[in-house]
Order: sequence, then structure tokens, then C-alpha cells
Amino acid sequence: MSGTVLNGKKLHISEQPFTLHNWHRHVKWVNTTLILIVPFFGFVAAFYTQLRLPTAIWAVISYFWTGLGITAGYHRLWAHRSYEASLPLRMFLACVSGGAVQGSIRWWSSKHRAHHRWTDTVKDPYSVRKGVWYSHFMWMVLNQNPKDRGRTDISDLNQDPIVVWQHKYYGGLILVFGMLFPMVVAGLGWDDWKGGLVYAGILRLFFLQQATFCVNSLAHWLGDQVQSSRSISSSSPLTIIKPFDDRNSPRDHVITALVTLGEGYHNFHHEFPSDYRNAIEWWQYDPTKWSIWIWKQIGLASNLKSFRANEIEKGRIQQLQKKIDQMRVKIDWGIPLEHLPVFSWDDFVSSCRAGNALIVIAGVIYDVTDFIKEHPGGKALLSSGIGKDATAIFNGGIYKHSNAAHNLLSTMRAGTKAVQKSEDTTLFF
Repeated sequence: MSGTVLNGKKLHISEQPFTLHNWHRHVKWVNTTLILIVPFFGFVAAFYTQLRLPTAIWAVISYFWTGLGITAGYHRLWAHRSYEASLPLRMFLACVSGGAVQGSIRWWSSKHRAHHRWTDTVKDPYSVRKGVWYSHFMWMVLNQNPKDRGRTDISDLNQDPIVVWQHKYYGGLILVFGMLFPMVVAGLGWDDWKGGLVYAGILRLFFLQQATFCVNSLAHWLGDQVQSSRSISSSSPLTIIKPFDDRNSPRDHVITALVTLGEGYHNFHHEFPSDYRNAIEWWQYDPTKWSIWIWKQIGLASNLKSFRANEIEKGRIQQLQKKIDQMRVKIDWGIPLEHLPVFSWDDFVSSCRAGNALIVIAGVIYDVTDFIKEHPGGKALLSSGIGKDATAIFNGGIYKHSNAAHNLLSTMRAGTKAVQKSEDTTLFF
């Protein structure tokens, strides 16, 4: 058997092991060239190319505007429809995103919608469950099995003339906005043609690619899933609560947010993907959100979608309650009432006469034998209530006991459903 056929069926290359004879068939060479090979030669060229200050500044500017093509364009506009953009803005985002060299709008958005629909499953195109390096870039440079492809609806993208145009001419946009434009600006501006190509072109696109890939990998593997409500004490174990949903892997990390223009608050994003914001607190870094908001103020964007604060708080509270429930089962709350033995009043009185220190509060019998000497109100006061009902006194007739007292009392349960036959007595507990 050649290794390509099993039980009469031809195996896809992804189902075959790497060998010296077939390794090249596992590789997607176009993607590998744009993601690894071209940047490699860029780093080599950088050793022989002086980095001038104007070129460095231009590279940073190029990083931001091509990055916005991905975050504000590919991601929030086309993949999630979180806002509407005017024709000039859509054309701008479609063009500059070519400089990011991350595939066309149609291809990128299709994969991203599949990622949200099939998160952490075999049909997730870049599932972190398959390994952090796989989710970072290997899913793009290795041929994937089409049987594992998570399908999604992109009919709206196929009907968008900007998306169709950009997909058709994407190769040219890569060349123009990824390489030529950065080089021409640096060349005509301060006579640094080579530096413009190497630093503002090749190396800038490499770092932008790696930053964006971190959203697929690190944002699902490294970082926090902590409750961001400021009402929770930082010293409380409840601060480990995942903010909105802990069923999947998305995480928050400020470093990811910094390098991806605000895409690092990933737990929120996966729970509320159609929200035009990724960071909802004023102090969180999300320049993509700020850019979209500014575009709205000048008439370039409209219909910015955001989930109501009430619904967001529901998610936080639900996760808080889930964590509390998990912690609650580890606490001794006393024997459940339904598991307590049933005493008649005569049995209760007889047990007390036999030397057991029992009291009745709200129909529940408590054994205070070991607590008499520790009672803050004194041994005599507690002893005077043995064999009697002290419900009214304990619940506030004389002294309103604390929540801690109620909790402590619950650990002394001994029985239930006692029937009172004598006068209440004054009891301080």
C-alpha cells in the first residue's frame, strides 16, 4: 500500500504522514511564501539596510492603517456587520487591508465566521485545541482536510460589490498597498526607497500578520478570564471568574489588545460578536472602537451596534453565580433539613432530660452541647433555653443575631419538625 489509499478510499494529504517524498504536498506554498519566506528575506535585507527615523515613523503609521483595514474592516465591518460604512470608507478599508496580506475580505470573513460558529471544535479552522502553533499560523501554511471545514453563510459578502472587486483583484492590492505604496512614499518623501520597502513594507506586514494571528492563538490560550466588575474585591477568590462565558477558550490580555489595535478583549467579543466594541471599559485600549466612533461623527459610519448594558451585566452576574455555586458546594452548610431525623415534642423533651443540650428554633432542633461554653452571651443564658423553643428570641425578639450566628447555628442541626408544648423562654444565643 502506497499510504495514499485506505480501504479503497484515497486519503487526503492531511491524513497522510509527513515523509521526505510528500512533505511539499502538505504545504500551501502561496501562503507560506507570503507569511514566512518573504519576511525571511526582509529580515536578511534589514541587516544591510539602515533604519532611518522618518522610515520608522512611516512604518508605524502603515502598521496602524493597514491594521485598521483588518480590525475595523475585515473583522468588525464585514465578518460581524457591527456597523455600516459609507462607500468611501469601505473602499479605503478594502484597499489598505490588502497591505496587511491576510487574504481577501471574502476568504478572511468566511474563516472567521466559521471560527465563531464552531469555536474549539474540529470544524473551527484555527481551533486552539489543535495546538497554539496550529491556531497561530500552521492552519494557513498546511493543507487542511476539507471534511473538517466548518461551513457558514457568506451570501451577503458575495452580493457586496466591494468584496467581490477586492477578491478579484486581491493579488494586485497586495503588491500595491503591501509593497509599492510604502516604498514610494519613503522614496519620494525622503529618498529611502529600500528602507521603505524593507521596513514599511515587508517587516511591517510581518509584524502585523503575527499580531493578528495572536488573536487566533494567544487570545485563546494565554491571558485572563477574570471578572472585570470593579465591585469585586481584588483579594477575593471570586476575581478568578471568567467575565462572560467559560464554556469556550477566548481570553482577555492587554498585550494582545496593544498589538492588535484593541482586539485583545476576546472573551467579551465571543459572547457579543456583533458589538462594534471589543473593549467596553473607558480605560481599556481599543483604538479600532475609537476610530469607528470618530468615523460616525464625521458621517463615514453609521448604525454602530452595541449590546445593552443590562444584557452585558446579565452575563457577568451569571458567571458570578456559577462561580459562587461552585464554591458553595465546598462549604459546610450543615445537614440538609430533608436529611434530618424527625422528633416528636415528647422525644425532644426526653432527649434533653437524658442530658442532651437541645433547643428548638423555627421547627428545627439544634444540639448546642459543645457550644454552651463558647456562647458569647454566656453559658447560663444558653443553658436556660435547653428543652424549649426560642424561635422569637433568636430571630430578633431580644437580640437580632448576625448572619454569622445563623450560619454557625446551621452546623448544629440535629432534627426537625418538633411541636412546641410549653411556654417560650428568653434565650440569648
